[in-house]
Amino acid sequence: MGVAQRVYAEALLEAARDEKRVDEVRKDFDDFAVALAGSDELQRFLRNPQIESQTKRRALEDLLGKADKLFLNFVRLLADKNRIAELDEVHQEWGRLLAHEERVLELELTTAVKLSEKEAARVVKQIEEASGRTVEATRTVDPDLIGGLVVQAGSLRLDASVRGRLEQLREELITAT
Repeated sequence: MGVAQRVYAEALLEAARDEKRVDEVRKDFDDFAVALAGSDELQRFLRNPQIESQTKRRALEDLLGKADKLFLNFVRLLADKNRIAELDEVHQEWGRLLAHEERVLELELTTAVKLSEKEAARVVKQIEEASGRTVEATRTVDPDLIGGLVVQAGSLRLDASVRGRLEQLREELITAT
């Protein structure tokens, strides 16, 4: 993530917080990011360097006419500064900043078999209690784990799988000789 995207995301978050409109801006930003991701034509339009920023700005104003004024001003600023093509990256950084501020821990939970909702909720609850944060977990299944689970949160990885333990034992055997 570039420095510029972080600066823009931080500025938007600070302004939304100051105006007590974080929820409104979040909804509009999320909705627009989804719409942008679903429209190759809009992405090409915004990324096209041959289209003047004022043309992009007017099109965005028409598209976002009923959006929160703070968010609309933010999109205008991105267009004016020729950064509108980076909106997706700014949105990702915005999401990370919000999650950090709201003490949300995003993690990936990988298991050897699919967990029931009850089992997954129990694991998530244990992580929430241990971390003191709200957890949003995505779940994946990897039968190669044999058993146990792997928790990945950013660059932190906790491997409590049978496969991980077997690899650890193999390493210990190799270094012991």
